[in-house]
Amino acid sequence: MEKQIGVNSSLNDILDVSQEKFSALPAVGMALDIPLTYQEFYQRIIALALRLSREGVKKGDHVAILAENSPNWGAAYFAIVRLGAVAVPILPDLPEADVHHILAEMRVPVLFTTERQIEKIYELKQKKLRRIITLDDSVASFNALAVEPFTDYLAEAMEMRDEAERKGPIVFDTVTADDLASILYTSGTSGYSKAVMLSHRNLAANAQSASSMIDVEPGAVFLSILPMSHTYEFTVGFILPLLRGARIAYAGKTPTPAILQKLCRHEKPYAIFVVPLVMEKIYKKRVLPKITESFALSLLCKVELGRRFIHKRIGAKLLEFFGGNLKVMGIGGAALNPEVEQFLYNADFPYLIGYGLTECAPLLAGGPPGDKSIVVGSTGKPVPGVRIKIVHPDPVTGIGEIYGQGPNVMQGYFNDPDATAETLTADGWIATGDLGFIDDFGNLHIRGRSKNVIVMSNGENVYPEAIEHKINVTPWVVESLVVENNGRLEAWVYPDYEYIDAATVGQGRSQRHQYIEALLAEMRTKINEQVSPAARLARILERQEPFIKTATHKIKRYLYSGGNMKL
Repeated sequence: MEKQIGVNSSLNDILDVSQEKFSALPAVGMALDIPLTYQEFYQRIIALALRLSREGVKKGDHVAILAENSPNWGAAYFAIVRLGAVAVPILPDLPEADVHHILAEMRVPVLFTTERQIEKIYELKQKKLRRIITLDDSVASFNALAVEPFTDYLAEAMEMRDEAERKGPIVFDTVTADDLASILYTSGTSGYSKAVMLSHRNLAANAQSASSMIDVEPGAVFLSILPMSHTYEFTVGFILPLLRGARIAYAGKTPTPAILQKLCRHEKPYAIFVVPLVMEKIYKKRVLPKITESFALSLLCKVELGRRFIHKRIGAKLLEFFGGNLKVMGIGGAALNPEVEQFLYNADFPYLIGYGLTECAPLLAGGPPGDKSIVVGSTGKPVPGVRIKIVHPDPVTGIGEIYGQGPNVMQGYFNDPDATAETLTADGWIATGDLGFIDDFGNLHIRGRSKNVIVMSNGENVYPEAIEHKINVTPWVVESLVVENNGRLEAWVYPDYEYIDAATVGQGRSQRHQYIEALLAEMRTKINEQVSPAARLARILERQEPFIKTATHKIKRYLYSGGNMKL
């Protein structure tokens, strides 16, 4: 009897069914390279799982992946969970101290890594780690660590598999939907990194939920540019396309706009998932200049009809930038600037806003595509199978804490029953820590993190993210942070120094400083005209280096306050 994918399916079930249905179709590969077919990918996974099993990896063991995106990353992940072992994906941009903490707490016997990451484990004092496999076939410098290149490891694994199959079918321990699949460490803005336990059901259900909202034909191309070790890319950029017989093309390291355009021209992707920063940069670098540098276009954009016409023309060019075949641009991981979203909406660009968190594998809301009642500035409706409610809403604004419930909600935090109890209710709801409201059309609107709200002396709540959006859309601003300092609001701005350099060519340091000060003063006046009296900025200051951010490019706010902004 043919397997069916449903609410009780594991990730292994998804792979089994896809391998049967799409065996000869291309599955995964680096962009511009020849991809592996579903059958070839599957054969590698079974071989790797068999070898790991014979080397002592068993159900419940933790196996880590510290590496950049590649087909080998995916093969390693599926080999781990095939055994009922637990994959521990580690974000590639985590510092050495965090990597050591994770590997020590997880007590991993096997680590899959790459040349760019291996330096982080040179000083690791973890006796349980007995095998290191490099997914990019690199060998550790100066033989500081005994490693095995993936190609060699796989070749022996394939021989093991061939030999085993001659004796009969290869059978592994049964893995159910409720077995643990992944433990992921959050990289949130509040400073406390927690180990989130996600089951096969959590991840498989969320991928199925997202998949049910978009039409994906077998063979469609998903261009992957975000880290697979983040649930956002993992669920919608990895599991979802495999579920539908699509092909995943990995961009490698984060591409520059020029490289991204080249990849898109070649791959002609059907779908790409990005964080807001990607689209905000494109808007400021490629869209705004077309308008501001043309007197005629600037004049047209002062009128609503003219603005829509210009935005549609630019939007058509933007689609060409992404290869001309783009049907889904998923944007999530942080809040999108409202002005950028308004442009995408006016341009009829095929974007989709998603909202969620690691603890929900990750999607809670987003879309559905084509729903005309979705309001710009909202995240759309709850995804299929998920319920959302607002707890303790303000009687005037309706804003309260967002709670979610569904098969995608985590099992809890690893070795942290107190934090689990604080986050999960007895009847399965998760407290997200985010504030928002639901409008009359059922759309969810996010207003910010509950921990970020600034309560002013008059009792008014100020949402710093809303002010930052107004600042960040300015062409000469890269990023900003609004903080409270001795009862007053102030903003720190990291300028785009390329913009500043171009505007101050031939000027001395003093003149350049005066130019920046004038921009800051002008901005303060402009912003204060757009916000309530309680939200007005007492001052705006220049910050001369980027803020420290999470994997999805959200500023780690806990590091900064009015008194320690020099970090």
